[in-house]
Amino acid sequence: MIRTQSFTKESMVVQSPGNIVSNMDGEKVMLSIDKGKYYNLGVLGGEIWDCIKEPIALQDLCSHLTSQYNVAPEDCEHQVTAFLNQMLEEELIHIKGIN
Repeated sequence: MIRTQSFTKESMVVQSPGNIVSNMDGEKVMLSIDKGKYYNLGVLGGEIWDCIKEPIALQDLCSHLTSQYNVAPEDCEHQVTAFLNQMLEEELIHIKGIN
């Protein structure tokens, strides 16, 4: 299914259920039970995944990441939004309040 939703700074994102996640050599890997697909989230993707266990606003997620890493807020928002859009397309996350 092609998603036409977009994120705003206030968008609340959260993990979709039905995934098995594990650490492998410092990176997060995930198996989607529903899709039968394997994903390597990497180190940063794994940190994002951990942060979205509970609904979190995109701006709060980016604030957390910019406090942990040397990245400009605009670059962080751009990269995180791109990553979340890929996850949304794979139905691995939900935008809270949007079906």
